[in-house]
Amino acid sequence: MNIIAIIPARMGSSRFPGKPMADILGMPMVGHVALRTAMSKKLSGTYIATCDELIKIYAESIGIPGIMTADTHTRCSDRTAEALLAVEAMTGKRVDIVVMVQGDEPMVTPEMVDAAIEPLLQDPSLNVVNLMGDIDSVEDFENPNEVKVVTDLKGNALYFSREPVPSRKKGAPVVPMKKQVCVIPFRRDYLLHFNSLPETPLEIIESVDMMRILENGDAVRMIPTTTPNVSVDTPEDLERARALMKDDPLLDAYMKKRTHP
Repeated sequence: MNIIAIIPARMGSSRFPGKPMADILGMPMVGHVALRTAMSKKLSGTYIATCDELIKIYAESIGIPGIMTADTHTRCSDRTAEALLAVEAMTGKRVDIVVMVQGDEPMVTPEMVDAAIEPLLQDPSLNVVNLMGDIDSVEDFENPNEVKVVTDLKGNALYFSREPVPSRKKGAPVVPMKKQVCVIPFRRDYLLHFNSLPETPLEIIESVDMMRILENGDAVRMIPTTTPNVSVDTPEDLERARALMKDDPLLDAYMKKRTHP
């Protein structure tokens, strides 16, 4: 089976311009994401999809192919779909599964990538999987930069929101506080189908593209991960990532590739 990872990244983030090239321990963040993702033995290739020549040059300096995409994409899934077709044209091989790994997940591990892929290998009825992790504090639970998720009893997503769901306002002493972790495998044809659908009302309201799937009546299987991670949305998140990664056991395996453009 041909399984690839694509990391969408662009310099023009509205909340944190230049984020992919932000330094973490001597390497741009997107380098950490790409090189850690590429350690997964389930992958036949890892690519960075970008509309910025700076990122493409950097990607290729560390041995990761850079795929240039349009600068008009508003969703990471759109950029990933364009890059998927470009990779197929470049390699001459049809992709079966594409893993979209957000470029702001510098603590991703190969085990996280493998865990996200495995349900698609085991269950042919599934088309898309997300990882989800625990939220450790009420402050993070109420942070609109963290995408929260609630699931049904089978582990499928019921709803994604930037608001704190489920509600803590009815007096429950404990509520499940779960966040989306943006390691997202799609079956190839389903990603292309997904991108052919118009944006949906709740997707726009929540600014979470997985809502398009739920609003069209399809399932998103959520797979728990206990691996510590920080999604970098702000400079404050970047500082947290720097602190947490200082003693990361994966660093020695790839930090020698810290070439800068």
